[in-house]
Amino acid sequence: MNSFKPSCIMKKYTILLLLILFTSSLAEAQLQRPKRFAPSASDPQLWKIRRYEVIAGIGATQFFGDIGGFSIGDNALGFRDITLKHTRFNMNAALSYKISSVFSARLNLAGGTFHATDIRGSNETRGFESSTAFFEPSLLAEYYFIRSRGESSYIFQKGKRVVLLPLLSTINFYAFTGVGGIAYHVNLPDNISVTGTTKTGGFAPVIPAGLGVSMAYSGRTNLGLELSGRYAFTDYLDGYTSLFSKANDVYYFLTFTFSYKLPTAPSGLPSFRFR
Repeated sequence: MNSFKPSCIMKKYTILLLLILFTSSLAEAQLQRPKRFAPSASDPQLWKIRRYEVIAGIGATQFFGDIGGFSIGDNALGFRDITLKHTRFNMNAALSYKISSVFSARLNLAGGTFHATDIRGSNETRGFESSTAFFEPSLLAEYYFIRSRGESSYIFQKGKRVVLLPLLSTINFYAFTGVGGIAYHVNLPDNISVTGTTKTGGFAPVIPAGLGVSMAYSGRTNLGLELSGRYAFTDYLDGYTSLFSKANDVYYFLTFTFSYKLPTAPSGLPSFRFR
């Protein structure tokens, strides 16, 4: 008679299975987290050595006002109003400060142009057109819901480039919002006040919000892309308000960004010693 009980055999197989699963999980962790990201080579507080980030960007603007566009019901939820005829450019410069590993505050300065035209829309026969130059300062709060693992890697922070890292380990995803204002000046044709009121410039508050993604190219530099929208507390960014207008103006930025991280000095201020 066999002296081994089925329960003893099951226990041995269970222990063996647990050992295999444990070993497999360790191996998988090592594959997903290279040695440069091992606990001995990383520190979750490393972000504190470079709290400041200088950012430059360039991209496109898309404006939605009272000149141009299709009537509500004909604009396919606004998608038909997106056109190259309304696309112009924006440039921005910013200084960001890390409050924590996932929260940052950013002072943002943007400038550029808008363009609005009745060509390709519900009022083509009206023939209005305007061009706007603007300057927009804003204060933004950023939340990083996915953070690059390079932020906590000693080796990466020393200047190793992205080619040495798994691509997904270098990606940041974030959302932002805040408050700002827009100073604007509009060029209008002489015949534009037929069915509404005009204004050639001014200043108005705006509420910005958007999403961004950035890739850590090295411990000090990031490349990124942001899509953001602004709600303006004015209906005159294109210089014209229709008698039938029921909403203020809205505009969007699609911006490519480059950022450089500055070391934090013992005083807590940014250090401009480039090493």
